[in-house]
Amino acid sequence: MNEKDRTENDMQVNETKIEGRNACLEAFRSGKTVDKLFVLDGCTDGPVRSIIREAKKQDTIINFVSKDRLDKMSETGKHQGVIAMTSSYDYAEVEDILKLAEERNEDPFIILLDGIEDPHNLGAIIRTANQAGAHGVIITKHRAVGLTATVARTSAGALNYTPVAKVTNLVQTMKELKDKGLWFVCADMGGPVMYKQRLTGPIGLVIGNEGEGVGRLVKENCDMVASIPMKGQIDSLNASVAAGILAYEIVRQRMNAYVD
Repeated sequence: MNEKDRTENDMQVNETKIEGRNACLEAFRSGKTVDKLFVLDGCTDGPVRSIIREAKKQDTIINFVSKDRLDKMSETGKHQGVIAMTSSYDYAEVEDILKLAEERNEDPFIILLDGIEDPHNLGAIIRTANQAGAHGVIITKHRAVGLTATVARTSAGALNYTPVAKVTNLVQTMKELKDKGLWFVCADMGGPVMYKQRLTGPIGLVIGNEGEGVGRLVKENCDMVASIPMKGQIDSLNASVAAGILAYEIVRQRMNAYVD
């Protein structure tokens, strides 16, 4: 069996590749089962030694391979000398997200994505959701990216801690969440500035597609529209950047509410 055949044999259909040092380390530390770890032969710096140590604790199979082999296996081109093979990421249920909020004794804070197509945007939003204390992310099944290796790497390990649910009908899901006490704000440049709005309580933040924004029906089912002040010559922000700005305005207002 030549190197190409061995590489293809390593990539089972039911497995997901986790690429990058931080993402691999967090996968181990979160308790996720990693079946195999591929490490650049001869790479023995501190971060890689930490990953190998965690892999040995789990009795993970460790393969030391050439850079050429890692490059062929990589989907992102940025493996940083390590690729972990693990079972595909499991999607959570919306109820799991609500349960997490309940366990933390916090008002639910959910980020809902209406047709995000770029895996880098999705990964960055999951990372922001984790850092902002959101209880989960909801994505759509159709015309949107799922949980790929690129998403996992871009999330820098946050995917191991932040539940992601996939739904068929975002509007229906929003209606069901409204029945549970949530209200929704969507990002749209046509709305009032976010600083002038009250973004506290059980809340869902809706971020739209990179090109078209939030869909009409989704927007109609939001309780509020919030815009981000723009001072430059262009009229839009990257979806993940917009999500970060609005998420942290929610964080700021929540913190002030606790102080008050």
